[in-house]
Amino acid sequence: MSDSEEDDCPRLSAETLAALQEFYLEQQPSTVTKNFAVGAIEEDWQLSQFWYSDDTAEHLAKEVISAIGRGSKIACISAPSIYQKLKELHHEDVSVVILEYDKRFSVYGEEFIFYDYNSPLSLPDSITPNSFDIVVADPPYLSEECLTKTAQTIKFLTKGRILLCTGAVMEELAEQLLGVKMCEFIPKHNRHLGNEFRCYVNYRSSLNSTVQTSNS
Repeated sequence: MSDSEEDDCPRLSAETLAALQEFYLEQQPSTVTKNFAVGAIEEDWQLSQFWYSDDTAEHLAKEVISAIGRGSKIACISAPSIYQKLKELHHEDVSVVILEYDKRFSVYGEEFIFYDYNSPLSLPDSITPNSFDIVVADPPYLSEECLTKTAQTIKFLTKGRILLCTGAVMEELAEQLLGVKMCEFIPKHNRHLGNEFRCYVNYRSSLNSTVQTSNS
């Protein structure tokens, strides 16, 4: 292109270019939203993975923030849906890690901690006792062994507050092991599950002010 031809090309002002760039960005899916959307990593039924509905994940993420405030430290044990929603909603002002057996979640970098409930205290040296303001846990199996071992991890990590999601059939054992009480709120999953799931906490919670019906 000659200098004269280049001079004839219309030029946009800096203000117009900035407006066009802003419009373009608004049309693109947020990188944060895309990477941390519930379901960004597909369920693996062989690992007993069943993701919460987006509404439930959001409700529980907001409950966590309400319970401890922004800037606090959160550990999610086998609860990727809640981890993802926390990051999607509050990625700039939460410190949260995900403890998971499924190594696909290593895409989340340093926030991923490999976790096998069969070795409940096999954690990195960087994870110190009672260093998280709240622990959110969803043990993968409805068994006494799984909940008992996961409870060891929960008690090691938490400063006190616990939000547990598991089957209604585990109510008595959950209270015995962790001192948690069943909430009125009923979590929903993206897929229908044969067992009734509930939430349990050991602190004063808004989950007792909202009643939701289970999937049917």
